[in-house]
Amino acid sequence: MTEQGKDHGYLLDNQQSEAGIRFGALAELFDPVTFRHIDRIGITEGMRCWEVGAGGPSVPAGLAERVGATGQVVCTDIDVSWARDAASDVVEVLRHDVAADPPPPGGFDLVHARLVLVHVVDRAEALHRMVQALRPGGVLLLEDADPGLQPLLCPDESGPEQRLANRLRSGFRELMASRGADLSYGRTLPRRLREAGLLDVRADAYFPITSPACTVLEAATVRQIRGRLVAAGIATDEDIDRHLANVATGDLDLATAPMISAWGRRP
Repeated sequence: MTEQGKDHGYLLDNQQSEAGIRFGALAELFDPVTFRHIDRIGITEGMRCWEVGAGGPSVPAGLAERVGATGQVVCTDIDVSWARDAASDVVEVLRHDVAADPPPPGGFDLVHARLVLVHVVDRAEALHRMVQALRPGGVLLLEDADPGLQPLLCPDESGPEQRLANRLRSGFRELMASRGADLSYGRTLPRRLREAGLLDVRADAYFPITSPACTVLEAATVRQIRGRLVAAGIATDEDIDRHLANVATGDLDLATAPMISAWGRRP
C-alpha cells in the first residue's frame, strides 16, 4: 500500500491485532491460486522476485522456496509488521511505498502484488513502477479483488441473517469507495497490462464460497472496521454483535469478492 492509501484508501490497519488473523485467512484462501500462477510462470532457482504490499509472510516464504539460496526475494510494504517473519538470507524485507518510492534496484524476473492496487489511490503510478522494475522477459502478476462483480457476502440471501450480512458488506464497500478504493479495478487488469506494453497477457478469476477461511476472514474484518461502521451510521453495535454471532455459528455460506489474476511479460 502507499502512504496515501494508508491514510485515505486502506481501511484495514496492519497495526490492529486482527490483521494477523486476516493475513492467515487470506493465505489459506488465495495462496494456492497465487502459487499455481507462479509455478505456471516458471519461477525457479536463482531468480529475483519482488513481492509488493506483502502484508503477511506466506507469499515471500513460498517464493523463497522456489528461488533457493542463489535467488532473492525483496518483500515490501508500507507496514512490514507481519512480514518480518519472512526475512532470511534469501528474503529482504523493506518498508516501501510502491506509488512514491523508486523500485528496489537490480531488476526482477517476477513482480507480484495481491490485493494491493485496489486500495492504492495512485494505481497508475504504482503499476508503472512495477513494470519498470521487470527485467526483459520478466513477468508481472497482479491479483486484485473486484467487489463490483460480486458484491454480496451471502450470495444465497435466504433469510434475515443473510440479509444483515449483505447490508454490512454493502456498508463496508461504501467505506472502501469513500477512501479511494476502486471496486471495479480487478476486471481492468488485463487491459492495463496490455496498455503498459506487456505481452502474452492472460487472466482468470477465483471466487471462494463457504470456506472456513471465509468465516474467519469476515469475523476479523468486521471487528477491525466495527468503529467505522458505527460512526458512519451504517450499523449499530447491536447489528454487529448479531452478525458476529451469526458468523460464529458457521452456518452462513460466506463468499469473497472474486480475485482476478492477470499476468504479462515484459518484452
